[in-house]
Amino acid sequence: MDDLKAKYLGQISEAADEDALEAIRLAAVGKKGEVALKMRELGKMTPEERQVAGPALNALKNEINSALAAKKVALADAALDERLKTEWLDVTLPGRARRTGSIHPVSQVMEEVTAIFADMGFAVAEGPQIETDWYNFDALNIPGHHPARAEMDTFYTHRAEGDNRPPHVLRTHTSPVQIRSMEKTGAPIRIICPGRVYRADYDQTHTPMFHQVEGLALGKDISMANLKWVLEEFFSAFFGTHVETRFRASHFPFTEPSAEVDIQCSWEGGTVKVGEGDDWLEVLGSGMVHPKVLEAGGIDPNEYQGFAFGIGIDRLAMLKYGIPDLRAFFDSDLRWLRHYGFAALDQPTLHGGLSR
Repeated sequence: MDDLKAKYLGQISEAADEDALEAIRLAAVGKKGEVALKMRELGKMTPEERQVAGPALNALKNEINSALAAKKVALADAALDERLKTEWLDVTLPGRARRTGSIHPVSQVMEEVTAIFADMGFAVAEGPQIETDWYNFDALNIPGHHPARAEMDTFYTHRAEGDNRPPHVLRTHTSPVQIRSMEKTGAPIRIICPGRVYRADYDQTHTPMFHQVEGLALGKDISMANLKWVLEEFFSAFFGTHVETRFRASHFPFTEPSAEVDIQCSWEGGTVKVGEGDDWLEVLGSGMVHPKVLEAGGIDPNEYQGFAFGIGIDRLAMLKYGIPDLRAFFDSDLRWLRHYGFAALDQPTLHGGLSR
């Protein structure tokens, strides 16, 4: 037994890797190993001999297994030490900068507008971006000869020859959402309708796709005075300062009376500043909802009346955050977005203005 012990413990001590260690294990304590063969001979011994040889063989087997396990751990530690010598990391070096995404100014302003009107009790309503001719024009009292219905101003969807279904358009405003909301919920109602709209126009202040928010409030005693209060409250909250408004008589097919709305501003160094000065800047159209529009939405104009307004969200972003060209909103320029974009936890601040 002592010879086997010395033999295998010596081999284990000198093993250079785990493969050599496994070969020693098989030769010593494997099923056909030397110790296993010795244990098979116990059956040929007398009881007295077995009482001596059995415990000695078990002790030898346990000692060899313990030595094998210890050597395996030592080899693993040595391998790890060698690996760490070649794969090292200087934890004192600064970390690699990872750019985070930015919130687009349009998305930021959409959230701001929604929050302000929500405080005044307006719910958000949405609708399809591809609309029927009826919802986009007829229900809004826009006559067939109106320029907005021409293909040079409006995007019509393609129809195959012989297709007699009503024409569809990319909505030119979010006003169809007002009609759908009136049909669905009736009156009284108080909603805003933000979303994408489409018109065939492209220059510094117009793009074929842009964003708009429209408002609608219907009740039995709503008046232009309520409209003026709502808009002044909105502008003052949005721009962070008291903003005077000026209403000018105008004409829209879907409102009567109708009014263009200007906000107080000043021009300094080619930049507009809202809420101060003696100048005025036109920002939206509004008015009392036309009785024909109420009827199209299933509302009795003899019982209910109300106001509506519409304003470009992109234009609001330009005014508040000093963005001079609307086309840049949709150029997918990451440099522009990093400059004008917002981090998720940013608090909006007033800066800049609209270059004239």
